[in-house]
Amino acid sequence: MRHFDYSRADSVDQAVATYAQAEGASFLAGGTNLLDMVKLDIMRPELMVDVNRLGLNQVEELDDGRLRIGAMVTNAALARHPRVEKDYAVLSEALLSGASTQLRNKATTGGNVMQRVRCPYFRDGNSACNKRDPGSGCSAIGGYNRSVHAVLGTSDQCIASHPSDMCVAMAAIGATVNVLGPEGQRDIDFLDFHLLPGDTPWKEFALKDDELITHVTLDAPIQGAKSTYLKLRDRSSYQFALASSGAIVALDGNTIRDARLALGGVGTKPWRAQEAEQALKGQPATAATFEKAARVAMQGAKGYEHNAFKIPLGQQAIVRTLTNLTAG
Repeated sequence: MRHFDYSRADSVDQAVATYAQAEGASFLAGGTNLLDMVKLDIMRPELMVDVNRLGLNQVEELDDGRLRIGAMVTNAALARHPRVEKDYAVLSEALLSGASTQLRNKATTGGNVMQRVRCPYFRDGNSACNKRDPGSGCSAIGGYNRSVHAVLGTSDQCIASHPSDMCVAMAAIGATVNVLGPEGQRDIDFLDFHLLPGDTPWKEFALKDDELITHVTLDAPIQGAKSTYLKLRDRSSYQFALASSGAIVALDGNTIRDARLALGGVGTKPWRAQEAEQALKGQPATAATFEKAARVAMQGAKGYEHNAFKIPLGQQAIVRTLTNLTAG
């Protein structure tokens, strides 16, 4: 058994200061991912700083139309928030497709953004894994790599897919991650927050070691747009995506005025398909347009022995999502 110290913070500044003064500290929010990692002996914090009493559990509407979400807002509360259901359906649907009711009641917005990969080679503590043990190799590349491994954004160092549904929706919407550290506040564009593995797969986030996520601020909704989320998986509940698609579309008649598209299950990070968005804008909302955009979104994908099927599956997810959004 590994021992650790515990500290409950009463303010954001206190939480950041306590964390900065300790070696090997972790912030404790809902704990649905962190405690798993501790039990598996993947993460070994010497101090857990409890941030549950910092008042970061509110959703605020800003004057410019954006939505500011406290890091401690639970997935369940966010999914059912009236403004989210009305203007960000893609986010509500993504959240409700993830995990289980019990976990959604406990898991937090900030924790979900920081969610670790579900690659079994990362989690078993023994296999070669550059993300867990830099320089040891990647067992997934030559091993069984079907369900939780990516075809976009991979490298010869790591092919683990990012697991979050919520983050796919936020990537499609556009957002800013607001953080606080000893040097003060700063904002990180959501698309820059999660890092590609490249040659340093152990660096997963554009977050300094002593910074705390305080909020995630969503971009203002696109006027007149509709959005939705589609998750394709092996079973209908409590399962990570094989491929998922979060889409936002605004039409002028039958012409696509604006579009946002992000993918899950197929990328090493929440995957914003910006070139595919450009292929959609100004085009008729037809099957041919959707199929072309789907091909563009998956160009450059690299399949491995067991997961090459994710390339056509990702394309199918995009076409189905866009078809559902523009039908009728």
